Amino acid sequence: MTFAIEQINNSSSVLPGLRLGYELHDSCSEPLVALRPSLLFLARRGSSGIALLRNYSEYQPRVTAVIGPHSSDLCLLTARLFSSFLIPQFGWNWIATVASDDEYGRGAQALLLSMASTNNICIAFEGLIPKDLSEPSATRQLENTIKVINGTNVNVIVLLAHGLAAQALLEHSIMMGLGKKVWIGTEAWMVSDIATTTPNIQSVGTVLGFVPRTGTVPGFQEYVAELFGSVSQEGFCPPCRELSPTTDAEELGTQCQQCNVTLGDIWPLLEVTTVQPVHVAVYSVAHALHRALGCTSKGCPKTSVNSWQLLHFMNTLPFEVNGQRFRFDQSHGTNTGYKLILWAWRDGTVTYLPVGDYDQSLYIRKSQIQFHTADKKEPTSECFRHCQPGQFRRIKGFNLCCYDCTDCSENTFWSSTDSTGCSPCPRHQWAPARSTRCHDRGERFLFWDEPLAVALLSLAGLTAALSAAAALLFLKHLRTPLVQLAGGARSVSALLWLLLQSLSCCLFVGRPGAALCSLQQLSSALCLNGCFSTLVPKALEIALLTGFPRRAPRLLRWVTRGRAWLLVAASVLLQALLCLCHLRLGPDDLVADYESLPSEVLLVCGTRSWAAFALLHGYNSCLAFSCFLCTFMVQTPAGRYNVARGITFATLIYFVVWIFFVVIFATLRTVLRPVTQICTILATTLGILASFFMPKCYILVFRPDLNTGEYCQNPSEEQPEQDRQ
Repeated sequence: MTFAIEQINNSSSVLPGLRLGYELHDSCSEPLVALRPSLLFLARRGSSGIALLRNYSEYQPRVTAVIGPHSSDLCLLTARLFSSFLIPQFGWNWIATVASDDEYGRGAQALLLSMASTNNICIAFEGLIPKDLSEPSATRQLENTIKVINGTNVNVIVLLAHGLAAQALLEHSIMMGLGKKVWIGTEAWMVSDIATTTPNIQSVGTVLGFVPRTGTVPGFQEYVAELFGSVSQEGFCPPCRELSPTTDAEELGTQCQQCNVTLGDIWPLLEVTTVQPVHVAVYSVAHALHRALGCTSKGCPKTSVNSWQLLHFMNTLPFEVNGQRFRFDQSHGTNTGYKLILWAWRDGTVTYLPVGDYDQSLYIRKSQIQFHTADKKEPTSECFRHCQPGQFRRIKGFNLCCYDCTDCSENTFWSSTDSTGCSPCPRHQWAPARSTRCHDRGERFLFWDEPLAVALLSLAGLTAALSAAAALLFLKHLRTPLVQLAGGARSVSALLWLLLQSLSCCLFVGRPGAALCSLQQLSSALCLNGCFSTLVPKALEIALLTGFPRRAPRLLRWVTRGRAWLLVAASVLLQALLCLCHLRLGPDDLVADYESLPSEVLLVCGTRSWAAFALLHGYNSCLAFSCFLCTFMVQTPAGRYNVARGITFATLIYFVVWIFFVVIFATLRTVLRPVTQICTILATTLGILASFFMPKCYILVFRPDLNTGEYCQNPSEEQPEQDRQ
């Protein structure tokens, strides 16, 4: 830290014209020792007291920022203190798992347990290393921990603790003959002399661990060598105390009694991974201060800066140190990734061999790792066998290591080796049971070439042919009494509408689209309306003659001859307007149904608005009901053709068919939905043909002797009974 501060003070680009001051304190890896200087840092500037305020935004403590402490547990402790006073602290977040019974270990344990189930981590045993290793109960607890580990079939142990705690566990493992395992740790003990100098440490097995990926600090080793070369040991400590006149030893409870430090003592520490983070931390404060003050290349304004103001610039702006660019992440750390190192023994001395890297994802050079097994290969550590492809682990009880292999269900797939669950397929894909991948869904609709569609289209063609043949037959005998009784040219028009309605069945076959869905209901409703509109004048004519004989002569002119065509045109025009309303309110649209079929997506035309549907088809129902009311009670004299009976049965068949259609259509969501619509159209068309037109065609072809004026006399040509009298 001193090296970095001196570099900044001698720099012309960072804080020009300003000099940073600092205080150094040894935490001794003890929380109480770390808290003493922390409280002193929080004292109001120029005093040794801490003010109690409701708002610390304008509070000026003795220091602007704090670097350290190094260990994570002490950082957690001091961070809670400094955050209340809005002071930025710099710590390092290490990848950690359970180990020592302190804040560092317990926090790591909670983190591991929260991530274990979602990341397929198998925990056969979890425990804590006692904090006070001098107590008799600590030995018993360590022995019990080794016994439990030995009782499980695990070959991998995650050990994240400080050097002394790790050394205690490793020593007991060696003494109790635990056997060789794979030990996974972090820098807290991986690069500690305390752990590596444990007697017979080579017998523990394979030691792997993660350490932060850091670079070198150019000039630091030379700086330390020059410092020790130019300052005598006897004259080193007194100037240190003189440089901190405001720091009272009584306030801190510590005092440098003697200095017996040599360059050889600290030389191995100059390359550890904590050097560059401290260097970067100091520079981050300097850059944030540079921006907070608004410094230029010429100098910095002489003004005060609150501690909390530095946090904004630290969290938002990047900075460079020795040509390397840094930026704080969401955890307020400059996470530059990690290295995976292996303890490699050379002539009884441990060396740290890099065998992998972690930066968003883990990369391991497995060929460089020689495990402690006889074949130097990776040892297995599992409770049961590996599951087969298409199976996932179903945990038994509370132990994640023990499981049953269960087949993946339909529409899920086995995504990774020994996963604890099957991944659902995307919506557009499907998978059979015990599948290792998803397949694209096929499209399902009423295909042109499938047997059901061919049969329905054949029936539609037959219905269209019958309509066309009946129209030609009526056109040939247009002037005959029977055809005139049925409506004359209006009957031919009705048959042509039925012909179009039969052909509209083709709109329901093939891959549906938005435009096609909109046309389906419109075509069937409009064609059926054209047919019913031609029957309405005849039904009204019959109703006037039978129900209102005295007024019939005055009213018949509105429903016969040319004015009857006006009535038909008005009815069709009204239905066309209702079709436009249907398009505005909500026409049928294409619906992709992924739920109804296991391996296909069902493409159907869905009803967007039932109100628009009812409006579109309700008018035809009103016409049919009017025709039915006008004709169902009519009695025809003996020896006369009963034209009313054909209208009655035609409308009655329509109602029966549509009652069944609406009930089925509203609940059906399969490929049979268009089939239901086709069947409804054909049943309605064939019902009208069979009840109203076919009997007349039979007379025209096989009983022409009945096609006479007497048998087929139009009711309007009869004189009312009162007139005859």
